[in-house]
Amino acid sequence: MPPTILDSRKLLAFSTLARVLSFTHAAKELGLTQSAVSHAIKALERDLGCRLFERVGRSVVITPAGIQLLQRTAVILAEMTGARQDLAAFTS
Repeated sequence: MPPTILDSRKLLAFSTLARVLSFTHAAKELGLTQSAVSHAIKALERDLGCRLFERVGRSVVITPAGIQLLQRTAVILAEMTGARQDLAAFTS
């Protein structure tokens, strides 16, 4: 079975949560519910088979696996943003 491709919405939720370290703040910034962010992170962790955050009370701490993913996520999201900007010239 081929590896699955990472979902951009999950990566955006992950990146935002890694920056703000609060499900509530990440949800507000993304215009989502806290539950939606939580589900996205849990699904991403399930997809990858590892914990990306340790839940500590109402906040989170990024794990070593999360730090590793965050480095790649920054590049992936930047490329996706660049692709959209490049193609904006072709829209009517």
